[in-house]
Amino acid sequence: MYSMLMSNSSSQSILKEIVWQKKIEVAQIQQEMSIASLQRQLTAAPTVRDFFTAIQQSFYKPGVIAEVKKVISPHDGVILNYDFDPLAIAKSYQLGGATCISVVTDQKFFQGGFDHLRIIRHRISVPLLCKDFIIDPCQVYLARSAGADAVLLIAAILTDAEISNLLKVIHYLGMNAVIEVHNLSELDRVLKLEDVRIISINNHSLVDFTVNLSTTQQLIAARRLQLQNLGILVISESGIETPADISRMDEAGVAAVLMSEVLLQDQNLELAVKNALKHKIYSYRDVMKK
Repeated sequence: MYSMLMSNSSSQSILKEIVWQKKIEVAQIQQEMSIASLQRQLTAAPTVRDFFTAIQQSFYKPGVIAEVKKVISPHDGVILNYDFDPLAIAKSYQLGGATCISVVTDQKFFQGGFDHLRIIRHRISVPLLCKDFIIDPCQVYLARSAGADAVLLIAAILTDAEISNLLKVIHYLGMNAVIEVHNLSELDRVLKLEDVRIISINNHSLVDFTVNLSTTQQLIAARRLQLQNLGILVISESGIETPADISRMDEAGVAAVLMSEVLLQDQNLELAVKNALKHKIYSYRDVMKK
């Protein structure tokens, strides 16, 4: 989520600005809708698809989670100038063999929206990840009503108690949570929580802005036994651009990689996914036993 955040400000200051905006949005949602009304909206929501199992049983090891987003900087505006059609992008990803699809729904900073998620849900069969800055259960209910099968939680902006509370809501609704971490400290925090099923390691540093694939390698190596014993699936994101990068993450032990800008820069999105999947296919379980 942070690969396009750097401008004249630090990632940390932009994160603070985004979280502040999210608090305003949550207050507006709570003023307009009660939890009871949000729950009633779920009666018309599409059936939840199993995000966890889709990754676990993916034909490609690791699978590719392809992201639907506008390639922009929160402060500089759109970087890639093209006709943005969320459904067309998602269709191409699915045809290309994507295991799951991530949909960015933040509106103010990334020009996404729950409407994108809703449109895609009705025409796409693979599970969908709602990628946003989630800080309150009301956002989870909105994501589910729009058709999300999984929701991103970012450890850097949430306390342990907040993560635990959101996990309970997400699992109660039948969805999966993908908890994003950037370093060993965040990973250790998350590993102490109950019922964690999927962790995403972001290779983009919030400290010095660098992107380093060794982050995923180092974190998995440091906590491989715990991850294996807990049955946690690991996703790697940021800086993964080539089949060689994917093979490197495969060898590290990830179950899936999340890719966005590198795919969206290709005029043929279906072919871009197919090309990304040109890597060795073997069992994630075997990798984690190394």
